[in-house]
Parts: sequence; C-alpha cells; structure tokens
Amino acid sequence: HGYSITFAEHNLYCTLPFQVVGGKVKKPGKRGRKPAKIDLKAKLERSRQSARECRARKKLRYQYLEELVSSRERAICALREELEMYKQWCMAMDQGKIPSEIKALLTGEEQGKAQQNSTKLAKAGKTEANSSNPCLWRPVKT
Repeated sequence: HGYSITFAEHNLYCTLPFQVVGGKVKKPGKRGRKPAKIDLKAKLERSRQSARECRARKKLRYQYLEELVSSRERAICALREELEMYKQWCMAMDQGKIPSEIKALLTGEEQGKAQQNSTKLAKAGKTEANSSNPCLWRPVKT
C-alpha cells in the first residue's frame, strides 16, 4: 500500500516498449480485435472498383457543372441583349422619340407581343451562344 516510485522510475516505466499490468506483459499497439486476414486479390479488386465508381461520380459531377455554367452563360447573354434593347429605348426617348414597343405598352395593346419579343431575345441568345460566334460581353460606350 505504501509503495511509491521516483520521478525517474516513472519516466523509465513510461518509455519502456511494454507494460506490466496485473502480472501480464502488454506490448503497445492497436487495441481491440485484429481483423481476419483479407485476401489480397479481393482487397485490390475492391479498391479498383471503388476507384472506378469514384471516377464515374466525378465525371457526372463535372458534366452537371459544365451544363449549369453553359445555361447560366446563355441566360446572361440573353439578359445583356435585353438590357441593350432597353438602353436603345432610353436613348430614343432622350431624343424625344417613343419606340413603338413602349407605345404599345402604354396603350395596353399588344402586351403579349412585348413578352414575345423578350422571349425571342432569350431564344436568340440561346442559338447565338451555340453558334461559332458566341455572345460575348462588351462594354457599351455611353
């Protein structure tokens, strides 16, 4: 009960490659059950299959992201064209001219036609984005 060890003995005890616990020698290492020996070929095949699946998931993810970027670019192009149309309308109104589209909107006539024009612009942006001359953003001189 009155057994004690010195600090030096404690350090020596802690640095030994094994410990004596309850009269049994315990070597350091992983705790718990050791896994059963796994067939190396089966392990390699599982690893290869996992790698194939990972590559397939990565390919699908990149395809999805590329399609997403492409659709966003088309939308941006269509919006830029629509913005340019609105700028043209504003410049015409600054010169005292009222564009026919705005007259139609003001009179309430052909409201559907203005929506069709913006839809046509969006479709034109899609087809232009797919052509050899994609819609690229260019700063407009004001």
